[in-house]
Amino acid sequence: MGELAQLINKELGTNVYLCYQCKKCTNGCPLADKFDLYPHQLMRYLQLGRDDVVLRSRTAWLCATCYTCSTRCPQDLDIARIMDVVKVEAQKRGIPSPLPEVYAFAKAGVNNIRIFGRMYELGMMAEMYLRMLLSKSLDFKGVLQRDVPMGIKMFLKGKLRLLPARPGKAEGKAPEGALGYYPGCSLHSTSAEYDLSVRAVFKHLGVNLYEPEGWICCGTSPAHSTDHVLAAALPMQNMAIFEKAGLNEVMMPCSACYSRFKAAVYDVQRNEELAKAVKEQTGYEYKGGIQVLHLLEALEKVGLDKIAAKVTRPLEGLRVVSYYGCLITRPPKIVQAPHYEYPVIMDRLVEVTGAKSLDWSYKTYCCGGSVTLSKTDAVLGMIRRIIEDAHDVGAQAIVVACPLCQINLDTRQNLLGLDYQMPVIYITQLLGLAFGLKPEELGFQKHFIDVTPVLKMVTV
Repeated sequence: MGELAQLINKELGTNVYLCYQCKKCTNGCPLADKFDLYPHQLMRYLQLGRDDVVLRSRTAWLCATCYTCSTRCPQDLDIARIMDVVKVEAQKRGIPSPLPEVYAFAKAGVNNIRIFGRMYELGMMAEMYLRMLLSKSLDFKGVLQRDVPMGIKMFLKGKLRLLPARPGKAEGKAPEGALGYYPGCSLHSTSAEYDLSVRAVFKHLGVNLYEPEGWICCGTSPAHSTDHVLAAALPMQNMAIFEKAGLNEVMMPCSACYSRFKAAVYDVQRNEELAKAVKEQTGYEYKGGIQVLHLLEALEKVGLDKIAAKVTRPLEGLRVVSYYGCLITRPPKIVQAPHYEYPVIMDRLVEVTGAKSLDWSYKTYCCGGSVTLSKTDAVLGMIRRIIEDAHDVGAQAIVVACPLCQINLDTRQNLLGLDYQMPVIYITQLLGLAFGLKPEELGFQKHFIDVTPVLKMVTV
């Protein structure tokens, strides 16, 4: 067994020699055409002990970690997480990334989290661009034409903080019956409208959300791309805070946060060595006392009947598609999603509002959010497929439950050169409208793509 294959088996419990080259990983990968090694080829090189080829390949660095490959592998090989092992091991061996711009994003992100505790987007982007400049991978034209105008517009809409927001003190008990609320970094900045609508909708439903001041970043993509222990330790530090507050459930609107927490729980329960390292870093040992819920799961627990009873302004005539993205339901062995290829809970919530949720082909297709800052050109085709299919089936808007998906589809749409615009709204905004709440209470004014066509269909 090759050295890298042994490491993968030790860290993930995954035997790469079980791969029989069916190519399902490659056929389902939304970025395969941008790789130098297709996923199935990378697996074959691991079997042959060609570690140097694998470690110097661009494939692992460009992987969007959408878990499509892991979900569809007939041998249950977690290929997406193998990509993480490859990236981390390459860094340990001092092998430079063939995509320095992606490496710059990962390193800047981790440094940002270590310094501020939460993601400070302006600081992270400044370091990322500096690293790109030093590695001669900075796309000056792209930054000036795409990123700077987008950043200015976000700042003017109150979606970018000028100064970093640091965690407060993690003290106090949650009120009796409260639901733990972990907004994640995005909902306090680039996805402020999601936070507004989440709070408004749950208040309207009579659910008391408790957000402890001391929460820190979950680590998101940069952590699991650079340090396995850190990727598990950051969620566990937060779990300790929620446990101390006396909570037994914590709800997360962000799919990336949800994915990182679920992965951390899964890993520490199955990897004694990792659990020990995490405990040494955090002083906390997870014993299964807190359940991690995605926003959609929390709404499902509230109950469709109770939600329907709150509808005072049915959204009849509105046609939408429900876009789940890749991390709410994948990988199924970690998140335990019952319908991981064709989920329906958000469709049912849409129908409760009186709107029509249309059938379409891209419910769980990845938008490329994890690499959109560092490799924008590579993900534009993914965004185009989603937008065009939604338009082709007759949708008037795309409904999402992930801040990264919303930001990517909303802010990058103007780069596609389409002769139409597709509003991208949160499920909580849709519910809020049906509850009779005002659009400004739900943050509609913060969107990039004009939402007026949607709002005109509703009597305000």
